[in-house]
Amino acid sequence: MTWTIFSRLSRRESVLNLGKPVIVGADPKEGRGRGVVSTCNYEARKFGVRSGIPISRAWKLCPEAVYLPVNYQLYVKISNEIMGILRKHAGKFERWGIDEAFLDVTSKVKDYREAEALTDRIKSEIEIFKKERLTCAVGIGPNKLVTKIASDFQKPDGLTIVKEGDVERFLSPLPVRKLLWVGRKTEQKLKRMGVKTIGDLARHNLTVLAERFGVMGAQLHLMAHGIDRSAVEERTEVKSMSRALTFEEDTSDFDLVLETLDKLSERVHKDAVAQNLHFKTITVKVRYENFETHTHGKTLPVITNRLKDLQKTARELVHDYLKPERKIRLVGVRVSNLISGEKQKTLN
Repeated sequence: MTWTIFSRLSRRESVLNLGKPVIVGADPKEGRGRGVVSTCNYEARKFGVRSGIPISRAWKLCPEAVYLPVNYQLYVKISNEIMGILRKHAGKFERWGIDEAFLDVTSKVKDYREAEALTDRIKSEIEIFKKERLTCAVGIGPNKLVTKIASDFQKPDGLTIVKEGDVERFLSPLPVRKLLWVGRKTEQKLKRMGVKTIGDLARHNLTVLAERFGVMGAQLHLMAHGIDRSAVEERTEVKSMSRALTFEEDTSDFDLVLETLDKLSERVHKDAVAQNLHFKTITVKVRYENFETHTHGKTLPVITNRLKDLQKTARELVHDYLKPERKIRLVGVRVSNLISGEKQKTLN
């Protein structure tokens, strides 16, 4: 038997302006702002605001909201500290982004009662972050799929336990979109087949699903029955680091584009140095005014952590996209193919 816990951090919205809608992201500039919503509270979601939508649209939907800037450095700092707490309670630990994690506690507990007690201990330790007003919604179940879905049920600070014998009964009435990897397009295809709930999917003909979705059809069928054999795996390596900026107005001022690219490169370089990382691949991203987006990368002949290498290469890569007849909306830079500085010493 595998005991899996999924932990989802969130902020206590009740203390954020006493129940008012709160939106974190770019400056809306009274509906003229650029950029997107980073996150929002439940009050804002009632107006249709969601993470990732343009900040200008968020303003139109909810101009009376409280708009707050992103403080990414603080989020990362607090996230790393809390993830350290979670990791020490897990036999195996898998971080999912900045605010979510899987804990395989099979070696720590014998039954769901002990798993619940362990969750209470974790929550009590996270209480030290009261000044950040963080809470932790938790799902407990027999695998990653079930626990992640369960963690949605009692946000922002609850606990949902799904025992092995209750998995299909728990999943059956839920919208099929609740399953991992089922996005909007897959959801629409399934609805056209008469599949609206996870129970509908579990009862659907496997052969038909395989014909329509290929290998993914069989996987969908397994997930609908609550079957997930994926292991909780530690993912310690950072794959890439990036920064991007959306201009206040679409621009053909290419001196501004290059200056912005240099500043973004400085920020990426600072992030890499802070984590003692060297890089070998550099990629730039350009989005034109019509939202047409291009990326162009180059792998250097040697691993480096020098700012001038990053800035010089980024400028070279972006050159072909500086067209007088085309205005640029967004520019970004990413480094990848990373290696730690300590490991780099052993290679020299």
